[in-house]
Amino acid sequence: MDLLPVWQQNMWERLMRDGTLRSHALLLKGRPGIGKYLFAHMLAKSLLCASPDTRSFACGQCVGCNWFEQHSHPNFALIVPDALAVLISQTSSDQPAKQRTGQQITVDQIRGLNDFVYLTGHQAGYKIVLIYPAETMNTAASNALLKKLEEPPENTLFILVSHQSQRLLPTIRSRCLQIAMPAPDIEMAIEWMLQRWPQRTETGRQIDAQQRDKQQYAHKLLALSGFSPFTALSLLDAIEQHQQFIEAVSTRARFDPLALAGAMQKQELTVTIDWLQKWCYDLTGFLADKRVRYHPDLQARIQSVCQQINLQACLGYLQFLNARQPLSRHPVNPRLFLEEIFIQYGRLLASESSVPEFDE
Repeated sequence: MDLLPVWQQNMWERLMRDGTLRSHALLLKGRPGIGKYLFAHMLAKSLLCASPDTRSFACGQCVGCNWFEQHSHPNFALIVPDALAVLISQTSSDQPAKQRTGQQITVDQIRGLNDFVYLTGHQAGYKIVLIYPAETMNTAASNALLKKLEEPPENTLFILVSHQSQRLLPTIRSRCLQIAMPAPDIEMAIEWMLQRWPQRTETGRQIDAQQRDKQQYAHKLLALSGFSPFTALSLLDAIEQHQQFIEAVSTRARFDPLALAGAMQKQELTVTIDWLQKWCYDLTGFLADKRVRYHPDLQARIQSVCQQINLQACLGYLQFLNARQPLSRHPVNPRLFLEEIFIQYGRLLASESSVPEFDE
């Protein structure tokens, strides 16, 4: 199996064609779930490898590769928010951070690079700093990094990976070689997903891949993820709870906001809010012009819900959700937070002939 997804291979070949990188800083940008972190991780490992192969990929056998896989390479520094540090050591996808605390990269983390970047590396080797997600740097951290980019240390490469590069300082963006990371088309993404589909029977929350139309199911997950294949694969373990969530929010007569809050309180708040935003986005799209993006297989159910609500109320609730979404990353009481969200959603379900006001 290829080390990188097929949609990244041409980018890899162009970047590595000369065997060296001409920039002291790279900015890999694009939407979440398309493999940006995997690409950056492989790039760093390969540049630090003592015996890369003919395609410039890391050999996986040398001392440097072993150090890298054990997260102990003396010439590599990974800068991530504290809340993401454990997660990032367990996965090579680029999902947004899931924890609710420590979401920013701090100035102390960037200043802590001083000895690393300004002193001679191990065996006078190349030094690499990987910053992910780069847009989570706070203002002080961004300014501290800018000073290093303005006077780049010798033999040091900064790799910034960003889901929202527009949030970075323009002066940081201008000092990086910006690379718009490619995303696959639907057919390519589905083929890639099917190659990694779990071949196991259903146990607990696992999917019985043998009893489903894999291609159709992969397309469903891809749509739900916003057409991001890494995110789509990660939904396999949560699909049963997502189905229960849809059952709850799509039936006005049986909708119970307090019961739903209790059922969802153990899941990460950011995930639940994301599900609700996508569901309401599709309600809005159908009300506006019969368009469904994230749940194409549920169009009949969406049409039924839309008969009970009006477009203006749906837009108001989406605005309410957007205002609440940042709070989901903070240390709040999950049960109370979700109760408020779902109680307001209940008002939306009752808005057929009225437009409730949702608190900002």
